[in-house]
Formats: sequence, structure tokens, C-alpha cells
Amino acid sequence: MTTLQHEPITQELIDLIKQQPEIQTYLDDSLAAAKKLNPDPKLNPAQDFDSYLTYIDWASQLAPQEILNNPSDLIRDQILQSICYFYFLLDQPITGLPGTYYKQAIQYYPPFSAWCRKFSDTWGAYLDTPNSWSEKQYQQFYDDPNFRLSTGDYQSPENWHTFNEFFSRYLSSPSKRPISNPSDKSVVVSPADSVPQGQWAIDSQGRIMVNDGLQVKNVRYFNVKDLLGPKSLPAYQNAFNNGVLTHTFLNVFDYHRYHFPVGGTIKLAPEVVQQNVALEVSFDSTTKRYVPIDSTGWQFTQTRGIVIVETENYGVVALIPMGMAQVSSVNFEASVLAGNSFEKGDMLGTFLFGGSDYIILFSKDAKFQITAPTQQQFVQNRELNQFATPVGDTYKHILMGEEYGRMGE
Repeated sequence: MTTLQHEPITQELIDLIKQQPEIQTYLDDSLAAAKKLNPDPKLNPAQDFDSYLTYIDWASQLAPQEILNNPSDLIRDQILQSICYFYFLLDQPITGLPGTYYKQAIQYYPPFSAWCRKFSDTWGAYLDTPNSWSEKQYQQFYDDPNFRLSTGDYQSPENWHTFNEFFSRYLSSPSKRPISNPSDKSVVVSPADSVPQGQWAIDSQGRIMVNDGLQVKNVRYFNVKDLLGPKSLPAYQNAFNNGVLTHTFLNVFDYHRYHFPVGGTIKLAPEVVQQNVALEVSFDSTTKRYVPIDSTGWQFTQTRGIVIVETENYGVVALIPMGMAQVSSVNFEASVLAGNSFEKGDMLGTFLFGGSDYIILFSKDAKFQITAPTQQQFVQNRELNQFATPVGDTYKHILMGEEYGRMGE
């Protein structure tokens, strides 16, 4: 065991391993598997236990633009890479973990998962300090058009004194995100700047058929009951049977305040379910990039907020903002209380730093259909160095307030 002076969060991991030595075995196996996939020490510096501790010391005081990649890379890619690398080290399949989890990787093992949350909280506290923000960072974000800082979308940068204040920035005016068909209650709007991922039917037992779900014969399922929290589960565990699940993914450059996609009245006090702070990540050996995997299923084990809304004509809708990866805090507006009514487009809350997802559950009465625009996806022809082969449609990136779907009578 190393005797170097470490940051407090790193020392917590060392102390945890002293109490439960098997954790180092699991961590060593995960680091070895990550090294096998990416042996480059410049892109993967944490190749053994001691270098992992050094990496954690550094990462806990990380300004988000400081990462492992070439400084000429776009800043949004740098931020995403810094998040993905942390989880790449912990997302490797290993043997010997006691218990069954969403994935047999150390980031889901409860004692280590609890430390991961502490690490996220530690980094989040740093991102609430002035040391996490600088004029240089602001200029880098400004120069990347994906952040839309030059369009007048957002409040004055004079309001941003920490990285988290920037990340949870407000719009300069509601007119920057007009609400589609505000008087038509059947139109569902995007709750955030994001990329829709699709929709999935919920069966009569609340099961959602997606890849890698609970296996029943030759089909795998997840269940709505696994998404709802202790407040909402007793009353609403069957409310979405024969309904629809949809979810939409926020990238690091997106506006990270989330809104009501439908109007209605809140039925229960909102709740936050604290679970994993995990992320599935692969390594692309051709592009030398860590790639997040936004599959449908990981959300069932993640930290999430839950708000149940009763609509006027379309039954109940569950709004589930989903934190993922670093500092995945889910925060509701103070006005989001049981009995209060909201219009679609009203603000629901905000994510602080970390990738995010937003799940919506519709009852069968809604007859929901996603209508968000699609585009043809291509794969790169490596020999011609161009994107040449069409492989199907994906959803386009849309802004909060644009049409996401429709409900039917």
C-alpha cells in the first residue's frame, strides 16, 4: 500500500481497501482489462493501482477542460473524454464479484459504488468553487459553436463565477426556446436540449422489452417498478402498463435546465432516488476516443428524480430526469410541489455537471407517438476517410420546447 500523501477522497479509497482488501483485487482486474484495451500511457495513465491513486488525486481537483487529449481537440470532446475515461477504468467486465448487478463491473459493486458517489460529490464541491472557472475556460466554450454562447441564448457570463454556475446557466429569455403549439395539449415538447433515443412499449405487467433486460425465456425485459421510487411506486406501479417509455440524451454542451414536456398537476411530492453514478464506456482504437454508450437499461440503476403529473386528457405521465456519471445531481425547482400545476415548457429543475438523460413514461390513455425529426446515419469508410455507408435513421438533436411527440384521443 502506498505511503504517499493523497487527497482526502483518495485516502478514503485506501482506507476502504484496508477494510475490504478484495476491492483492490477487483480494481486491479478492471485496470488490467482497461490496459489491455488501451495500453497507451498517454491516453490511459492509470494502468496499475498506484498510478490509479495518483490519477484520482488529480481528477478530484480537475477543471473540466484539463484532460488527457491533444489540446487542439474541441473543448466539448475534452470534457466528454474526461468523464468517460474515469468510467472506462471501472466499466470492464470482471469475474468474482459477489452478487448480481446490471453489469459485472466494479462500478456497480455496492461498497465501491458508494465511494464513486463520494468522489462525485467531492468533485462537485470543487466545481462550486471559483478555482473551477476562468476567463480562459469561458473563451474556449465561447469558441465552440455547440455551446451556443455567441448566439445570445444565455444570461450574461458575469453571472458565472464557478464551473457549475456556467454549466447550469439560465436562458437570457424564454423566447430563446419557444414552446411548440402551447395551446395544443396533445403536443409533447422536448424537456431539454437533447437527442431523442426512441420509444418502447410497456406490456401489461409493466415490462419494457429492451436489449440486456431481465431474461424471460428468449426475451429480455426491464420493469417500470424498477424506475419508480418509494413514494411513487405504491400508487403508480401499474399506472403505465400498456403504455410507452421514451428517453432523450443531453450532451455536455447542452442547456442543462430541464422542463415540463406536458402540462398538468403534480400528484405526489417529487422524489430523488440515490443509486449508482455509473456510465458504460467503450474505447475506439481507431479514433482513440472513449465513447459513452447510451443504451436503454442502465437508467434503471442510476440516480434519478421522479415527478408524477396528471394531465387533463391523457392520464398520468412520469417525468424522470436521470443523472449519470460525474456529479449527477438532480435538482428540482422550489415550486415543484404536490398539488401545483404547470404548463408544458415550465422549468422543472437542473442537472449539475455530468451527462444526463430524461425518461418519460406515458400511460396507455396517452397513446403517445414520438414525432421528433430523424436523419440518416452513416458509418465511416476508413479506406476513403469519409462517412459513406448508410446504416439507418437516428433522431436529430432538438432544443427544449420543440415538438417531441404527440398524444392521441
